[in-house]
Amino acid sequence: MDFKSKLFGVQQIDPDTIITFPKGIPGFEAQTRYKLFHQEGSHIVYWLQCLDDADLVFSVASHAHFNLNYNFVLTPEEQALLKLDNLEDILILLLLQKDELDKPTVKGSIKAPIIINSAERLGMQKILLEVEQSITLTEKHNAIELTEL
Repeated sequence: MDFKSKLFGVQQIDPDTIITFPKGIPGFEAQTRYKLFHQEGSHIVYWLQCLDDADLVFSVASHAHFNLNYNFVLTPEEQALLKLDNLEDILILLLLQKDELDKPTVKGSIKAPIIINSAERLGMQKILLEVEQSITLTEKHNAIELTEL
């Protein structure tokens, strides 16, 4: 299928690579189909492009890149939503946000990671109430380093 994105132009999307968020992402519940993109040669920042709205794209990064380890429980409903049978199929992504255009920092909240079952291509955003900190990612020499707030 052809898809035209403002960020990526026209892309050929293999239907087998579409990630479905059955309940959407909080605030974007009607948008359920996404594709994960990355810049060639760079596997630090990815883009989660909505296929239902070409203007909607999220910058994301793997929690593992920053040595962040999550310890949370998925409810039986969340496990069913993700059709999760094998914990090794879980991909955890952090949503990134750039607050100040003139500064090289990117912020990400660790309170609401994106959880994806990579085998089933199903995703959700998990809201964690017990986490009390955020992170700031600082661009430095074409890399991103992690700094706690």
